[in-house]
Order: sequence, then C-alpha cells, then structure tokens
Amino acid sequence: MVVGICRSFRDRAADRCFHCFPCLSDPARRSSLGLKAALVVLHLIYAGILFLFDTDLIEKTKKEPWYTALYLLLFFATLVQYFITSGSSPGYVLDAMRAVNERNVIYKKSSTASKQPASSKNGSLIVTVERSQSDRHFQGSNPSSWTKLVMDLYPPGTSIRTCTCSYCNVEQPPRAKHCHDCDKCVLQFDHHCVWLGACIGQGNHCKFWWYICEETALCLWTGILYITYLKANTISKAWWNYAIVILLLIALSISIIFLLLLLLFHSYLVLTNQTTYELVRRRRIPYLRGIPERVFPFSKGVCRNLYDFCCVRSSLYSLERLPSAQELEEKSRPYTCLDVLTCRCC
Repeated sequence: MVVGICRSFRDRAADRCFHCFPCLSDPARRSSLGLKAALVVLHLIYAGILFLFDTDLIEKTKKEPWYTALYLLLFFATLVQYFITSGSSPGYVLDAMRAVNERNVIYKKSSTASKQPASSKNGSLIVTVERSQSDRHFQGSNPSSWTKLVMDLYPPGTSIRTCTCSYCNVEQPPRAKHCHDCDKCVLQFDHHCVWLGACIGQGNHCKFWWYICEETALCLWTGILYITYLKANTISKAWWNYAIVILLLIALSISIIFLLLLLLFHSYLVLTNQTTYELVRRRRIPYLRGIPERVFPFSKGVCRNLYDFCCVRSSLYSLERLPSAQELEEKSRPYTCLDVLTCRCC
C-alpha cells in the first residue's frame, strides 16, 4: 500500500512537472537537457576547484586581473558557443525544399523578369531562406520544382527512386542523409553529436568547429593552471586537495587528447570539403563508391573550401552537384612541380 501511494505521488509530480515544462515530457529532449546540464556543471566544477584551492591564483588575480579576466572570458565564450551550436539548425532538406518552392511561387507571381528563383554558379545552388515567408507559402507551392532541381544535380539517367528518402519521402540532394535521431534529412550530414543533442550539417558545421577550438583552448589553459598549482609550495597544503586535483587533471588530460584529435580531424575535413559520414562510409555511398580514396570530389581547393566554410552565411543553402567524369579525372591527376607553383591545390 505504501509503495502504491509513493508511486501515485511520483506520477502526479511527474505529470505536474511535464505540464509546467512540456519539453521534459519527451525522453530524447529530457536526455539532451540532462547532458547539457552535466556539461555545464562539469565546467563549473573544474573552474570552481581551481579558484577554491589555488590561493596563488587569487593573489595573482589581485596583481594581474587581466589574466583571470581573459580566462573567465574564454570560459563563458565556450559555454555560449556550446549553446549556440546546439540550438542552431544543421540545414534540413525540408527547409531547403520549402525555400525553393516558395521562391518559385513568388517569382511566378512577380512581373520582374530579371530575378531568378535560384542562382547556379560552378555547380552550386544558393537559395536565400526567409523562414516566415517560407512557412506561409509552402502549402500552396508545387513540389515539382524541387524534384527537378535535385535531379539536375545528379548525372543524367539517375532514377528518382534512388535519391528519395524512404523515411521523409523527399528527394535528397547529393551529400544529404537522413538522421534517425532527429528523424529528418540533413544537408551535408556530418554526424549526430550526442553531447550537443543535435545534428552537425551544412548550417552549423562552422559553429561546431569553433566550439571545438574554444573548448580545446579552455581545457589546455585549465590544465596549465592545474599543473601550476601542483608545482607550487606543498608545505601548507592538505593532501586531499592534491588528490582531487590529480584525479581531475587525469580526466582533463584524456579530454584534451580527444579534443585535439577531433579538432585536427575536422580541420582536415574542412580543408578537403568532406564530412565525417562521407569519409567513414565512403564505400557504402553510391556516388562515392567508384572514386579513389585520395580524390576529393567536392573539393574546390583549400582557399575556396575555407571561404565557403567560414564566410558563407548560415541563412544560405548550398546544393552541390556531383562532379562529372572529366572533373574527377582532373582531380585525380598527380601533382607536378608546375601545379605546386601555380597553387593548384588552392
């Protein structure tokens, strides 16, 4: 009887909590919020232990406040970048389809003949997205415009069935993939990040790279401060202080190694215009299966890849067509001394 009363009280409390906070009723979102809270608490623990134990750092702060101010600035900037990245859209195929179809409807009604619904240059389609207008006009638009656009990105003779998602029932442009965690198709799908609780794709890959960079810098700086504390005078220090700091430093060292490798890996992906999914599942992706591994079909050169990654606005969707056989042959040609002098790789 007592167990039944406790269970009833727990269910009523849970229903009341879910009524006040609807986001907690979804197990996936509840798990994501729990991970975010755990990450914030972990950051606070590392910084709090440092300022609680290290009296030398407090004294240094009084003499050189700029040093601690820079550290705290990086600390809060990292957390802000984390939430910005987790809350940003990776670029969903459905949103791009709505934008294209809505643009076609507007330009069909417009009397201005000089404007075009989309601009194609060097095989890339740029679509400007206006979310409010897109959501308002999508129901009356014609989906055939998106279908024609996607099919033009594939080689002639490609069946529409091969590029249609069996879950979303929408035509996927090249480099898009359905994410089973988000249950949506993502443009230039990279991976689904558990710690962020979001997909990484075309819309937020740059934000994700900057978050990794800031997190790596913060962990390195924190590790240096921890090592400095351990090297200080140990006469008046309690042994349990050092035991806690050493345990935290070991965990921090493992995190630094992982973050450095992750940062180098994604930097390599950026320079070669690849995604994690394309690199790991290259032999299973139909349009990459016959291409040699040392050939990067979507690379436009290091400089152009960096420009597209860093400078293209997140409100723009870029749909890339598959390279032709002639372009692949040109990319697979070995580099010569003349190519190096002429900066072919750039």
